[in-house]
Amino acid sequence: MTEFPDASTILVVDDDTEHAATLVRLLRREKLNVEQVHCVAEALGCLREREYDLVLTDLIMPGQSGLDLLNAIQHLKIGVSVILMTAFGTVERAVEAMHAGAADFIVKPIKRAHLLRAVRRVLETSQLRRENAALKAELAELRGDSNLVGSSPGFVRAMALARQAAPSDATILLGGESGTGKELFAREIHRNSRRAAGPFQAVQCAALPASIIESELFGHEVGAFTGASGQKRGLFEVADGGTVFLDEIGELPPDVQVKLLRVLQEREVQRVGGTKPISVNVRIVAATHRDLEEMVARGEFREDLFYRLNVILVVIPPLRERGADIERLAAHFLRTYAARNGRDLSGFTVDARRAMQVHSWPGNVRELENLIERAVVLDTDGVVGTDDLPHTVAKGAAATGAITIPVGSTMADAERRLILATLAHAGDDKALAASILGVGRRTIYRKLDEYAADGDGSIGTT
Repeated sequence: MTEFPDASTILVVDDDTEHAATLVRLLRREKLNVEQVHCVAEALGCLREREYDLVLTDLIMPGQSGLDLLNAIQHLKIGVSVILMTAFGTVERAVEAMHAGAADFIVKPIKRAHLLRAVRRVLETSQLRRENAALKAELAELRGDSNLVGSSPGFVRAMALARQAAPSDATILLGGESGTGKELFAREIHRNSRRAAGPFQAVQCAALPASIIESELFGHEVGAFTGASGQKRGLFEVADGGTVFLDEIGELPPDVQVKLLRVLQEREVQRVGGTKPISVNVRIVAATHRDLEEMVARGEFREDLFYRLNVILVVIPPLRERGADIERLAAHFLRTYAARNGRDLSGFTVDARRAMQVHSWPGNVRELENLIERAVVLDTDGVVGTDDLPHTVAKGAAATGAITIPVGSTMADAERRLILATLAHAGDDKALAASILGVGRRTIYRKLDEYAADGDGSIGTT
């Protein structure tokens, strides 16, 4: 019997509906999660909405081909492997696709054994690649090289893209909700760049009053305005040879947007009140929680500046989509703030872990960090319990009759929440929880082992 990595998800793309249905049935017999679509446009729509471990696509289809899909996946930097299916007469094109980055190709008519071997090999390789990325991130955390903690697929993919782009001088735009850690990503990019020895200047654009933001960024000459009694170098000059991080760039006023565009195009600034351009050698990393494309459409943000900034887009997932990371992050912050405050805390109670797991985290990682710092300060018995958490979070521990699955959660996160909530309802009785859920008791133990590994060992399986 052919064994496959657990919970692997495959997207089959084939305009021949009968052939696609046959493949789906065959793969589902192997306990694989399989979805099917019938054109490239539908496939890209699926790939933008959720994560897949493998795309199994026909090479020749009406309109866009499997090779077009492969190119789009690479252009959009979607971390998924691709196997192409091709008729004998188009093997040369399949080989061309292999050179373009396909993981494998299968010649029609497809033999079951050949298909399963190819799918297993590619899925195992993909799993090893993800595990390697997660281990590298964990090793960096243990060495203190990075404050970025997480192993959920969306986070690992964003981190891998940021680190891949870091050695270049390309401008990077960080997207995502407030509190997801965009400045930490920017610092990680700088640390992994050729400019690491140079300065890193972070600018919170929304915090600078409109009256001084131009002077802060570009500097000013003596007498440029009332109170300008001396010459001032702007942050772009100060950061020469390094990186400038512009947080909440959507808040920049229109006149400053024009000057920033000049920095990106010409690599030079002109101080307020100055007459000569000054060359600067800086790399710009920008961030926003706003939809800049919508702002461009409304005339609130310059289109040419948007395209200059959006060379490489890294979208950081919200914490509610990183269920497997919540306990790991909580443990990380607990160690950090316990050491900082000279406290000795052993961990979290079961109820506290459950409460944190079901909370929707509107403030994302920043909210979690502040919560843990508060808990460290207020704790009196050496273990963080629900009495150390804010009421808005602690009340989740009592929610045994129903669970909330935030919109945007992955299937894996929804499953995790359901299993943990059912266990709590069953008083941690694994057999009873398995009976309620309609699964085997071994499944519950296996899932708890996975959650323990993801959560830095903070969930027991006794």
